[in-house]
Amino acid sequence: MSAWLQFIAMGIVWGSSFLFMKVALEGVSFGQVAWSRTVLGGIALAVIVAVMRPRIAGADGRPGPLLPREPIVWLHFLVVSFTTCVIPYLCFAWAEQYVSSSLASIYNATTPIMTALMATLVFRVERLGGSRWFGVGLGILGVLVVIAPWQLAGLTGSLAGQLACLVATLCYGFTFGYQRRFLSHRPIAPATFAFLSIGVSAVVMLLLTPWLALEPVELDWAVVGSLLALGILGTGLAYIWNINVLRAWGPTGTSTVTYITPVVGVALGLLLLGERLSWHEPAGAVLVLVGILFAQGRLRLGRRRAPVEASAG
Repeated sequence: MSAWLQFIAMGIVWGSSFLFMKVALEGVSFGQVAWSRTVLGGIALAVIVAVMRPRIAGADGRPGPLLPREPIVWLHFLVVSFTTCVIPYLCFAWAEQYVSSSLASIYNATTPIMTALMATLVFRVERLGGSRWFGVGLGILGVLVVIAPWQLAGLTGSLAGQLACLVATLCYGFTFGYQRRFLSHRPIAPATFAFLSIGVSAVVMLLLTPWLALEPVELDWAVVGSLLALGILGTGLAYIWNINVLRAWGPTGTSTVTYITPVVGVALGLLLLGERLSWHEPAGAVLVLVGILFAQGRLRLGRRRAPVEASAG
């Protein structure tokens, strides 16, 4: 039950993040949105790690260090920081100046498709059969339906915003493949792993403060509340929930949160922000979600049962 509650909370919080970004943009710049959520998330996770002090036992049975000591591990987390937070958070915040929060949440659902491509073609930590490649192709077709190229005469703000969303999910896919290739086998406690991913990102954001955060702001309770929710919940606690569910259910089960976030994001955008969707956007979203089911091995072509491989997402 604890895993189920954390799974549902994770889906609701991450689905709500697109609403929070849209509201926060009413008072701060896109750079300040990304900066605030990363720094606040890093602080929240630092407090959790300081209180829990999680450690992984070594081969001799003795607890290992609280933080890794190998310089190469810190270098890997520096790479992960750019593709976990810095680039995707900036991309999504910038994109929501031009696309609705509902549409951004739909694009976020392409993360498992991007993960499958990266894990298979770039890092070679997974192998996809025919059914799973069919799912990847169906997901890409769904993205094209959402973009609706027949309606666009050029690189409009809307198209640029949609492409920025895809850059963000491509970064997420890279992150999952990179972590599996270089970090997953290392004896790092889950809470520490989350803290290092977000904490190093927060350090990078702090170094970028002169270019991202030093602009005039117009704060009210809605903007401040949205930034706090994005940082403490969406970028802090939700990562702990994600790791706990991952340990209980495994990567394939945990990745099904992807089915919840666009539903929550679209519902909040329609109900609270009065957003509207064209017919091709939900139609493309359905294709993407069905493609995810094939890409994860949950659906398959033909009658012969193929072994299900764990997804990196």
